[in-house]
Amino acid sequence: MSPPKGPPRLPTPPPKAIEGSLRPAKVVLALGNPGPRYDATRHNVGWWVADRLAYDWGAPPFEEVDTAWVSRTEVEGMAVEIRKPAVFMNRSGLAVLDLTHDEHFDPSRDLLVVVDDASLEVGRVRFRPSGGTGGHNGLRSIESALDSDAYPRLRLGVGHCPDGTDLADWVLSAMDPADEDVFVGLLPELTPAVELWMLEGTEAAMNRFNR
Repeated sequence: MSPPKGPPRLPTPPPKAIEGSLRPAKVVLALGNPGPRYDATRHNVGWWVADRLAYDWGAPPFEEVDTAWVSRTEVEGMAVEIRKPAVFMNRSGLAVLDLTHDEHFDPSRDLLVVVDDASLEVGRVRFRPSGGTGGHNGLRSIESALDSDAYPRLRLGVGHCPDGTDLADWVLSAMDPADEDVFVGLLPELTPAVELWMLEGTEAAMNRFNR
């Protein structure tokens, strides 16, 4: 079976699941909007990454748990959850509220938010340990839920919004074929990038993968 290359996404290979009760050491939250009408949009490229991670890690299918679709697996002996919010972008913070009740979970160390960035060219990758929302409604909601902007994020360039185009219309539109090819070609590199973040931290991922 070929790996997923962006929308439409393919099922994963046979899973290597972990016990649902096992507390995750790391959570990768990929932002996007639910529903097939949004699958191919720039705002949902985080979900493309989530599906690629699940494929590469042999994770089980995503299941809806409260306000997110969740796939739990193990990578290098570390329990990890891949999450996709089951709510619209401006309510993404609901998908991390449960983490705020876990005294052992430190968002500044254990949470990675994968998000589209319309200030970066297509194919550009930026790990950041913290920062502002940049006007992104998903990040704004997460910051509100955590009461902090100190959480790592993986920013994915989806191309600059053209002059005269509304930003909301831009991120809710599909990439043109050339841009999609660039982004799809990037997906295989993002799994080792996320693994490096998990194992060695944000600074190591920044040093190696930011471009």
